[in-house]
Amino acid sequence: MSNTKHTGKVSFVNHEKKYIMIEYEVNGKKKVVNGSTDEKNLKTKHSFHIGDTVTFNVGLSGRGDKMVASDIKFLYNNALDALINKARTENNFIGYLKVVDDNYFVKEIDSYLFFPVQSSPWQLKPTEAELNEAVTFALNNLEKKEKIAASLFTQKFIPEYYSAERAFKKKEIVKAAVYKISPHGIYLNIFGDKVQAKISPKAVTDIKVGDRLNVHISYLSKMKIVVEPVL
Repeated sequence: MSNTKHTGKVSFVNHEKKYIMIEYEVNGKKKVVNGSTDEKNLKTKHSFHIGDTVTFNVGLSGRGDKMVASDIKFLYNNALDALINKARTENNFIGYLKVVDDNYFVKEIDSYLFFPVQSSPWQLKPTEAELNEAVTFALNNLEKKEKIAASLFTQKFIPEYYSAERAFKKKEIVKAAVYKISPHGIYLNIFGDKVQAKISPKAVTDIKVGDRLNVHISYLSKMKIVVEPVL
């Protein structure tokens, strides 16, 4: 590969095939080169967006049949920075729901930036009819650009999650079944086998797989559930 460092802007991202197209200039002439987004080809791990300004080297591919980019390093993205600044005061965006390689993304309506959708373990997957339709979303992990993600305002969950939500609000005692025991925890099925939780192995004694015990839900969010045994 060439040791000459170039600076360019990402003009296309293919998340499924893991490559990007980079536009750059050499002696006043515009050029385009492809680069792999496999981690081995990156200076630092990054989830690429259209408009990313990057540095990279250019040289022949391993097969020697074309020029490719290597040692790709993300520098900044003015459009992304603008969205992050807006999110700090008004975290409400509109985009289109997309699916790439069984992973869900939203494409922000003005910038065309793609963001991975952060899904709950109990969330129902969007239907085919919902794909490519407008959705509202917020941006999460604003302090870490490499981990920035979208959470949809409208989400649908499995029935068991709504049962857990009702029990949490009403502070009800729930029956839980032990399905695994390890030195790190006692693992429980709640509301069938669709919602799982874990308690400390020191929380109860004389317990074995298949036993049932009473618990109450002390914390519940769309991403996490915490339970405590009722002794």
